Amino acid sequence: MTGKLILALAIAFFISSGVGLFLVPWLRRIKAGQAIREDGPVWHQSKAGTPTMGGLMFIAAIAAVCLSVGFSCMLEGEYGHIFCLLFAMVFGGIGFLDDYEKLRKKQNLGLRAREKFLLQLAVSIAFLFLLRRFGYLKPNLYIPFLNVSWQMPEAVYFAFAAFVIVATVNAVNLTDGVDGLAAGTTIPVCMFFVILTYYWGERFLALGIFASAIIGGLMGFLVYNFNPAKVFMGDTGSLFLGGAVAALAFTFDIPMIIPFVGLMYVVEVLSDVIQVVYFKITHGKRIFRMAPFHHHLEMGGWTGKKWTEKELFVLFSGITFVMAAVSFWGVSGRFGM
Repeated sequence: MTGKLILALAIAFFISSGVGLFLVPWLRRIKAGQAIREDGPVWHQSKAGTPTMGGLMFIAAIAAVCLSVGFSCMLEGEYGHIFCLLFAMVFGGIGFLDDYEKLRKKQNLGLRAREKFLLQLAVSIAFLFLLRRFGYLKPNLYIPFLNVSWQMPEAVYFAFAAFVIVATVNAVNLTDGVDGLAAGTTIPVCMFFVILTYYWGERFLALGIFASAIIGGLMGFLVYNFNPAKVFMGDTGSLFLGGAVAALAFTFDIPMIIPFVGLMYVVEVLSDVIQVVYFKITHGKRIFRMAPFHHHLEMGGWTGKKWTEKELFVLFSGITFVMAAVSFWGVSGRFGM
């Protein structure tokens, strides 16, 4: 098992970084440059024109690993990693459409919010029915740290689960705001799932291969995306990652661990929601200098210290590493081990 998990990471790293050698120059040639928010930090305007849709490099790597290293699992009738891959790829497809619209319009506006929401909701419901059909999911909500399960009416559970998936996907998307941030935050999240694979045994190997491939693919992507970024992952990559994280949590049957292991995702989305609500209630006042939270820190926060993009990378990934350790303790008794 250890060999396959290491192999998955290594192959994904080399494929992702190798694809980048060709993909980044090609994206430049076709002028697939990112439009930058006009209301964002002024120093981000220097990034205008940086190629986007770079997430394609780690998506290709993860798919290759699932079909090669994960092939033996399929021969044994285990398709959990393929379900997760397909689910994440559909979200990546939604992101690709969004990126394409942004490039076509030459501005930072893609699909309409309602279109994205309905597409994401439909995909989430379909995925949940697939997991239910193949026995990966039951309407029993496991509560981390308390080590108890709460049996829910199936319709209520599915509605709740669809909300969690859509929220997770968009939270990861919001985290992709400065160089390397979404990748750096997601790597420790996936390390958490790989460690669970070691702890819970062979029956989770396929899912561990998928999580390990994400780590390797993102490490290869960071070769080009770490500050100063030569390419952005775009919504193609960030929605894929959000779908992958949600898929792993539900396929491992521990969805309520997401707010803990993905604490920084939660901080990002909550800061955005709080900012909008407070702005409307107070008719123009703000709690944060800018939302989501990483921009607040970039612009001086409440202390006046302006965090650099590299410092934000270390902060977000460091906190997530700590929360991954806490989360492991919170679910370690899930299967009575």
